[in-house]
Amino acid sequence: MPDRPNLVFVFPDEYRPQAVGVANEDPVITPNLDAFAGESLVFTDAISNRPVCSPYRAMLFSGKYPHANGVLGNVNSSTVQYENFLREDERCFSDVLHEAGYAQGYIGKLHLDPPNEEAYYTEGPRGDGRVWDSYTPPGPRRHGFDFWHSYGCCDWHNQPHYWHGDARIDQRLEVHEWSTKHETDVAVDYIENSTGWRDPDKPFSLFVAFNPPHMPFDQVPAEYVERYGDATHEELLTRPNVAADERGDRARRDVKNYFAMVTGVDEHFGRILQALDDQRLKENTIVVFTSDHGEMMGSHGLMGKSVWYEESMKVPLMVRWPGHIGVGTDDLLIGTADLTSTLLSLIGHKDVIPDAMQGNDYAAGLLCEEIDRPSSALYLETNPGWPEGGRRGVRTHRYTYVVERSREGDECEILHDNQEDPYQLANVAEDQSGVVSDLKGEMEGWLRKTGDPWIEN
Repeated sequence: MPDRPNLVFVFPDEYRPQAVGVANEDPVITPNLDAFAGESLVFTDAISNRPVCSPYRAMLFSGKYPHANGVLGNVNSSTVQYENFLREDERCFSDVLHEAGYAQGYIGKLHLDPPNEEAYYTEGPRGDGRVWDSYTPPGPRRHGFDFWHSYGCCDWHNQPHYWHGDARIDQRLEVHEWSTKHETDVAVDYIENSTGWRDPDKPFSLFVAFNPPHMPFDQVPAEYVERYGDATHEELLTRPNVAADERGDRARRDVKNYFAMVTGVDEHFGRILQALDDQRLKENTIVVFTSDHGEMMGSHGLMGKSVWYEESMKVPLMVRWPGHIGVGTDDLLIGTADLTSTLLSLIGHKDVIPDAMQGNDYAAGLLCEEIDRPSSALYLETNPGWPEGGRRGVRTHRYTYVVERSREGDECEILHDNQEDPYQLANVAEDQSGVVSDLKGEMEGWLRKTGDPWIEN
């Protein structure tokens, strides 16, 4: 048994925190996550600072906010002109662990590399003409991961493809089963090490990036849909902020499939936990379950993510390390970049956290020690072609404050009192000028700290 703990980090895409059974919000079936929550520290106010795929992943690996790591929006052929991708020379979380002697595996969706010139070997252009998928060659672009079973960005859940190990771009592996099931098979093999994919004398870190429950929602095995029986959309869409008019049509059509995907993810996450038990690795492995952002699913008439509402911006976050991390709940306002420094410190590498990382180290708090707790978390909606525009804001325990800036320079302020109005139905900015002033100052402090050009304009 290695002296240093292993790390298993599982982060499905577009999994909102309301869709965990123990949250008592969405009527989902998640027995494994519910049991895992009972063994973990559950963060009730974990935030995805830029709630969309590529920026989240870039923050997670670099420990920097978007304007510092250069990934302001999703990576695809339309944003590559702005160098909107993770830099090869960025010193990432995984680079630090590689230098510290960890074996490391990455399985599933990456979505951080620019499209390749040979796009016909990847997914190719989508209907909008953009190329999203990419191949990550062996070498520095893999940032210290020595085991690789991954792809860029492709939403073919029932027929995924991967590049395994040192495969060339023209050696794409085609798989004809649900991606979550396949990736779990690979993860279990990695943990069991029956294939010799990792050095058994080294501690390991394993990242498993499921694409479901990301859209398209109808690409889910029938067995998980059947678990919801004849439940109607009225019984499944229980949040009172779901649009009752035609704006909610997609949610009414998709909600059962979305929850079915959630249940499928839960089942296969349970298989990963069982593999750790079977290999007697549970006690010495930190397990993290989280997501890159949530899913609106009809709330406020919206689908998808990127917005400041709770269904989009909050994420599930559960961390288990038996005998070290306490069991219970914590309302720490922990953001994406904070995870990087916190995990490096927790694993035992506090003194080699790169100075350039901007996230806070909250490891002591996870180990039941007193820490300085933040009063807010930053919210961003950034555009690679317009870095000083978009939306900025903060979320405190009580309020969500957002400023939206137009191309013409006009600004609109939004304030939700999440205590009095938990479904964020009313904008009370005009009635709470004092709160708005205080939170604007809090937001500007974040923007100065993270080098955001918004503040200069």
